Amino acid sequence: MKKFKTSSCLGYPLFSDSLNCLNLKTKLVVNTINQYSYCIARGDDQFGSALKNSDVLLPDGIGMVWALRFLKSKKIKKIAGADVHHYLLRKLEGQNGSCFYLGSSQSTLEKIKARMSKEYPSIRVATYSPPYKESFSEDDTNSMIHAVNAFMPDVLFIGLTAPKQEKWSYENKNRLNTQIICSIGAVFDFYAGTVERPNKKWRDLGLEWLGRLIKEPKRMWRRYMYYGMHFAYSIIQMKIAGLGQKNKRTTTAVT
Repeated sequence: MKKFKTSSCLGYPLFSDSLNCLNLKTKLVVNTINQYSYCIARGDDQFGSALKNSDVLLPDGIGMVWALRFLKSKKIKKIAGADVHHYLLRKLEGQNGSCFYLGSSQSTLEKIKARMSKEYPSIRVATYSPPYKESFSEDDTNSMIHAVNAFMPDVLFIGLTAPKQEKWSYENKNRLNTQIICSIGAVFDFYAGTVERPNKKWRDLGLEWLGRLIKEPKRMWRRYMYYGMHFAYSIIQMKIAGLGQKNKRTTTAVT
């Protein structure tokens, strides 16, 4: 398997290559990380392992981009789940490929299929709406895997919300008959039109998070405000600790 360019940040290998490197013929697990998932993973070892063992871990959050620049003076491009979704659909359209949407409600999946038929008519599409519950039973998981494997898609899009989707794909990746397994959560709603994604101006300014907070304050305040403050505090602590170690090494060398 080809090794992609990555930049290490906060213990995670952030993808810093071009999406053009993704090959539909190679089995890959693609996940995303942002400040919220980083904070959650600090208290969830299984989630942390799922993220760290991704073949591609996209920096889907301006917080991760800023953290890398603040801590290591390195620049990296934010790549959102919506970006990789758009890229893979264009790739599949050109190759008469297939994709499977696993997650969300049946009504949302129907909206996705309707839009796909207009925008990407050459792609074969199948969907499955699993039961809405905190954790899946063995029967639930077997039914989900059977639905995917019966269709044998080139790309499997998973929208079960984090951290459930990442942990589920990590546990079951070897049982899934597909090439690319891509956990993209909210993108299901963005593409279906059930939730409006902040426009390009907000995204270009690095303020997509603020746009989402304004649109859905009750659901998003904890993710962006509460965990945002925890994330910022952790980064500042790491920076101070790093400067302290650097000064200590300098003092020792002079002595």
